[in-house]
Amino acid sequence: MRRKWMHTAFLLAGLAALGRTAALAQVAAAMRDLSRTDVAGSVYGAFSGTTNSNGTTQSPSNAAGGQLEVRYIRNPIVGFEGAYAFNRANQAYSTSTLAVCGVCSESTSWTPVSANAHEVTGAWVASLKIGNLRPFALAGGGILFDVPSSGQATTTTLITGCGPGAPGCVVGTISTSTSATGTTTKGVFVYGAGLDWGLLPHIGLRLQYRGNLYKAPDLINGFTSTNAFTHTSEPMIGIYFRL
Repeated sequence: MRRKWMHTAFLLAGLAALGRTAALAQVAAAMRDLSRTDVAGSVYGAFSGTTNSNGTTQSPSNAAGGQLEVRYIRNPIVGFEGAYAFNRANQAYSTSTLAVCGVCSESTSWTPVSANAHEVTGAWVASLKIGNLRPFALAGGGILFDVPSSGQATTTTLITGCGPGAPGCVVGTISTSTSATGTTTKGVFVYGAGLDWGLLPHIGLRLQYRGNLYKAPDLINGFTSTNAFTHTSEPMIGIYFRL
């Protein structure tokens, strides 16, 4: 009788151990499903706003760009991302001044600068897995490098008005001058939200919107900068590969 109870106890203990092992395996599988590391490549459009300050108007051109991301998701509220982005970032500076050739005359100057923007950022990522969908939100910061394509920029000045105190001033007179350009480095705050859509076990589609907040780049040496904050909107579409 005693031996029978001992066999029963060992059997129950074995079943409990098997049940615990199965439960732990299920938890581990669920954690593996929640956690992930992936790399992604995306294309986007960069749409920036105009700034106006210190008598200068700065108008960036809209452009296309590309981004590479490495992302690690540990759980729904803990995730990290490192990203590098590149896009064209041409700028146009314009000013209006008085008394160019005498009192009561007016002129308008504009300076286009061809440039590229390089952005390196890190962000905190929160996400939630729902079937083959994973909505996410992110916030972080980094460094934005604006690099002129040429070492010089040409400023064109047009006289648009002459008053009685400006003898010899001729409306429509155009003059040009050159100025040196330089690379600027600005801190950038990045935020965004999006959706990962799993198409295959390790491949999916990434749709997201990212916003960048930073100070407008002053690419012309000695030129009066707007010194104002500006914003770039970046709607993106790309493909991720789960490792």
